[in-house]
Amino acid sequence: MPRTSSRITFTVLATGAGVFSMLQSLIAPALPTVQHALHTSQSTATWVMTAYLLSASVFTPILGRVGDLIGKKRTLVAVLLAVLAGCLVAALAPSIGVLVVARVVQGVGGALFPLSFGIIRDEFAASEVAGSISNLSAVIAAGGGVGMVAAGPIVSALDYRWLFWIPVAVVAATVLIALRYVPESPNRAQGKVGWLGAGLLSAWLVALLLPLSQAGQWGWGSGKVLGLFAAAVVLFALWLATEARSRTPLIDLRVMRLPAVWTTNAAALLFGAGMYAIWSFLPGFVQTPAVAGYGFGASVTESGLLMLPMLVAMFLSGVLSGRLEPRVGAKALLTTGAALGALACGFLTLWHDARWQIGVVAGLFGLGIGLAFASMAHLIVGSVPPGQTGAATGMNANIRTIGGSIGAALTSVLVTGRLQPSGLPYASGYTHGWALLALLCLAAAGAALLVPVRRGGVVVGPVLEEVTRAPARVR
Repeated sequence: MPRTSSRITFTVLATGAGVFSMLQSLIAPALPTVQHALHTSQSTATWVMTAYLLSASVFTPILGRVGDLIGKKRTLVAVLLAVLAGCLVAALAPSIGVLVVARVVQGVGGALFPLSFGIIRDEFAASEVAGSISNLSAVIAAGGGVGMVAAGPIVSALDYRWLFWIPVAVVAATVLIALRYVPESPNRAQGKVGWLGAGLLSAWLVALLLPLSQAGQWGWGSGKVLGLFAAAVVLFALWLATEARSRTPLIDLRVMRLPAVWTTNAAALLFGAGMYAIWSFLPGFVQTPAVAGYGFGASVTESGLLMLPMLVAMFLSGVLSGRLEPRVGAKALLTTGAALGALACGFLTLWHDARWQIGVVAGLFGLGIGLAFASMAHLIVGSVPPGQTGAATGMNANIRTIGGSIGAALTSVLVTGRLQPSGLPYASGYTHGWALLALLCLAAAGAALLVPVRRGGVVVGPVLEEVTRAPARVR
């Protein structure tokens, strides 16, 4: 591919993936505004986040596999059109019900991650792949930070609907450029979509993530929560049995068992728990009035600015990882990223009385996110056959999301389990939460150390002959 063409293709991929990542966090600070504007309750307003999470979890691995089978460009354009439609409906939504439906449609964009990694692997020159994966991972990581930082100023200066109008314009332009410049990948997987496996995958993901996201309102011991968890276990077992017997599984379990894949996914689960919980609870901590004995009474805009060091650090470390990966290896970067997350949460547990301390924590965690995102992508892409790139990277993103839901749910129990007479959490709830997140990130670093390595620092997974004819490498 000519150099100019690869640059345009990367710009399209980065824009689409970055917008989706931004949409994950952009609406969270504006939920109280949405609740008031659409005359709904707080519990109903949270479905704006929950619907997006569930939709992305279902569509990410399924459409990643569809892209492997029918063509990644074709699927990429369809997904971008779905995100465009979802943002347009959300910007015009007259009620909370319509907004929730729009968020479900936006969640289809989760497939942009695996499709983008697959296009890079298929289309870019070998010398460009490592750097492009790192740069794209940096954009994906930074997108969530952009959402946290930009939400306050956009809502204050314009209106919460502009949180969707702006992506409408960006995605519309991206679709036109993608149609013109992004080439169709020649690599196609054999077989077809196993719809029974896809349905069971969707069912157990919803049964697991729904109670995790709603347990704070329903109660951990409620029949709905316990029943859904039990259903998730049963559906997961049925899905495993179905995929193991299928000639064309949606997720090839032999690939998932490769040492470099399962260890990376384990690290993704644990690190995702820490990352999403920090994103969810650190802004609330700094917005708490000082009369609670902690916090700074920051506005939404001010709390976003305190997250700015995280945004900058995520992007810089993600880009830097592309330069470091050939020298030190993806395993070392993943281990370092998780360890930096643990260090940041440990620091936050002990020191959180000044704004500069929050800034330092945000920057440290941002460095860890950038390194971890890029290295996980390298490990998965380099360890699976080309025909499994979309499904495998989609599943890795899903596992990170599942970890995030678990981490946010556990932190919520600690933070909101005991409240002051004013209704605000005690400082100890937050400090116990930060300590838990430090342990989860430390466990992620331990999982990263299990990633197999051979001489020269090259991380490898023994791809079996029946999985692929040419074993892949991950540097």
